[in-house]
Amino acid sequence: MVNAVTLEGVSKTYDDFHAVRDVSFEVPAGRITGFLGPNGAGKTSTLRMILGLLPPTAGRISVLGADDATKVRERIGFLPEERGLYKRMTPIDAIAFFAGLKGVPEAEGRKRAMALLEAQGLGFAMKRPIKDLSKGMAQKVQLLSALAHEPELVVLDEPFSGLDPVNQQALEAMIREIAARGATVLFSTHVMQHAERLCDKVVLMARGRKVFDGDVATARCAAPRALVLEGDLVAEEVAALPGLGEITSEPLPEGGWRHVARLPEVGTGQDALKAAFARDLSLRRFELKEPSLHDAFIVLTGGQA
Repeated sequence: MVNAVTLEGVSKTYDDFHAVRDVSFEVPAGRITGFLGPNGAGKTSTLRMILGLLPPTAGRISVLGADDATKVRERIGFLPEERGLYKRMTPIDAIAFFAGLKGVPEAEGRKRAMALLEAQGLGFAMKRPIKDLSKGMAQKVQLLSALAHEPELVVLDEPFSGLDPVNQQALEAMIREIAARGATVLFSTHVMQHAERLCDKVVLMARGRKVFDGDVATARCAAPRALVLEGDLVAEEVAALPGLGEITSEPLPEGGWRHVARLPEVGTGQDALKAAFARDLSLRRFELKEPSLHDAFIVLTGGQA
């Protein structure tokens, strides 16, 4: 498979602080890759090195076949974590301006800006000052400004930050549309649910180091499945059931308890269910819970993140 981005042994040091340590991974062309980790994991420093905005202290980076992203900048679109648009400009002017910086003629830039705004339901606002738009609308405009030159590689740094659920959903749809037209998408986030829904591949970071590199299904396998038991049974009764591992318990608002018990790798929970019925325990809910990407991340980082 062709890769849009390749990192080999990349590190970044600021004086005595090691922000990124010996990180290697690949971003497959035409796919959506999530670059995940908590704040301070080294994601932004890594993205800036990929884009050629920061030089690596060590290692090698290849972007769209070039050894320096600044040589292929016209083929890259970037949404930085620090949002910023000219507040007095209109959306159509702002998008056309940024397209012009990437070599798109003014008339063509305005034509593309109008089409993008209409497609995202922002046609009514294309000539309003950006300062009069909602935060979600302004963020859409900034993303469209990074797309108007039709880049092959789109890099998004924490694109969901500060958006309400409705605008987060709209942004997810935009990311899928970008990938559907054949572009490569690399986005960073500390919210695992977005990656679960969008990504073909994820790279997990913690404290400057890569802790996982692969598909979401494989990542989930790092965390155990669990059983959820709810009812009037107490923790001691759950602990006495066969085939269960570590148990956490919490009271329910309506009364009773919610217990979450880890299952061993080959466990199904059927023995525990049979034993619960045989002992006539008071159960209102008995459910197998598959691990989420968030669960896997906690396991892969040893909880250190």
